[in-house]
Amino acid sequence: MTTAISWSGGKDGWLALLRARAAGQDVRYALTMFDDSGERSRSHAVPPDLMALQARALGLTPVAVRASWAGYEDALIVALQGLAARGVDRVVFGDIDITAHRAFEERVCAAAGLEAMLPLWQQDRRALVTEMFGRRLKAIVVTTADRFVDGDCCGRPFDPSFVAALPANVDCCGENGEFHTFVTGGEGFAAELPVMAGPAYARPASFAGAAAGYHFARLRCVETAPA
Repeated sequence: MTTAISWSGGKDGWLALLRARAAGQDVRYALTMFDDSGERSRSHAVPPDLMALQARALGLTPVAVRASWAGYEDALIVALQGLAARGVDRVVFGDIDITAHRAFEERVCAAAGLEAMLPLWQQDRRALVTEMFGRRLKAIVVTTADRFVDGDCCGRPFDPSFVAALPANVDCCGENGEFHTFVTGGEGFAAELPVMAGPAYARPASFAGAAAGYHFARLRCVETAPA
């Protein structure tokens, strides 16, 4: 089967990709939803050039879709129909255990004649994080929700020390939207991405229609010195 993945660039999607490929799935396309301007990915706020760089380093063809929040579902279904026209049969998602998310994913996939595949579903979250580090994960925290995680944590590495310092009410995978990540290296990468984070910037609650604000990392490629 030819397979696509719903791609945010984060650690859960990366692990879902590895598991899907290990199960024999031919995952070829990385579908990423961007804001209306096309300048930032939804939720993670990563620019399209870095999303494309990351996808290609993982052997994926990037597929970028612009959408407002109001038109998100319709735009996603059209994009999934486009993937189906390319021969895609399944779409991989990195969700763990939020049933509303799974219901949405299964609905939009069904509308495009596709099957939703969730390799991490109902897995223990701490066990998943342990597996990620065992697979040599390198990742940057790119979004933090102020009501859960201090904005100063935005831009730092997602590593064992970050996980150990999380407040007791914050899930280690950030499954409830407490934080998001951008993976720069680990299994499956042709090479580690030369990406680092500058000072984070804040956005008010109105930016996402939520009850509190967010911090976002400024990511940039670092030029490597000539050999």
